[in-house]
Amino acid sequence: MGEQQVVTVWGAGSWGTALALVLARSGRQVRLVARNDVQAELLNSSRENARYLPGIPLPANLHVMADPVVAMQGAAACVYALPCATVDSCLPLLADGDYPVIAACKGLHPQTLERTDQMFARHIAAQRIALLSGPSFAAEVARGQPTAITMAASDLAKAEAAAAFFDDTSFRIYSSDDLIGVAMGGALKNVIAIAAGMADGLGFGHNSVAAAVTRGLSEMARLTVACGGRYETLMGLSGLGDLVLTCTGTLSRNRRFGAEVARGAAAAAAVASIGQVVEGVRTAEAADRLAGHLGIELPLIQTVHRVLSGSVCLPDAVHALMSRPERAE
Repeated sequence: MGEQQVVTVWGAGSWGTALALVLARSGRQVRLVARNDVQAELLNSSRENARYLPGIPLPANLHVMADPVVAMQGAAACVYALPCATVDSCLPLLADGDYPVIAACKGLHPQTLERTDQMFARHIAAQRIALLSGPSFAAEVARGQPTAITMAASDLAKAEAAAAFFDDTSFRIYSSDDLIGVAMGGALKNVIAIAAGMADGLGFGHNSVAAAVTRGLSEMARLTVACGGRYETLMGLSGLGDLVLTCTGTLSRNRRFGAEVARGAAAAAAVASIGQVVEGVRTAEAADRLAGHLGIELPLIQTVHRVLSGSVCLPDAVHALMSRPERAE
């Protein structure tokens, strides 16, 4: 049955390509949607995504194309691995049909303050939405290195059905019915990773990063529970697991971005040097606003946004955080 199924992956960046490789190893016929005909032709002819995942061959059952409408014909599922910023322009094309749409992007909308599942629900029926999130650098997933991750949906049966498309033994999926918790954990950890990167860029040691991870997890849980998610979800793969990876791993875009900013780069220049979307920037703004609406104090997350927005300089921000009144943990 697996060999007959077609799964379409939208987004031929590092993460979309890595997930397409997992699906191909699972025996699916995979259609990877590239940004244009030029990129599609290059990937099909070279059989490699040299820009994002050099040296990893694309198998014969993975075909790259640029037309998303054609790519969805007869597909059993769609994996959406484009940035959250593209949701409103792309998802209307997926509104019809009964196949699952698996969101493989993370973030909060800076204007509407919506989570990923809420952004998708404006275009897709709720019962079709699943979220894939957890500690998973694309390069390691693409090479088949052991990875554990979470699939969330409105109920466990739907989460398990979505997870079943990825039956590669090196890609272990745990199911969850806490869409809110999984969405919030995946989004907020990027903001904390920027803070960890800033600590690194300032030349601080491991103590500072450990403090950012620990206090950051507390803030993530506080905001998640206020939004209706479960505390225990933040202690799992899509919360703590993803947070530790993103704050400490050298492949983390958000961590690298924070380090560049701390070394004096402007935010736009830091993003340009990384060459990929840094979701934590948008999410920091949204989380700061959301905390204000809910009357919740998130010192670390809110400070990251205020540094990035230019309302406070980084040295003053560090001093303000360390000078806060002492309190019970």
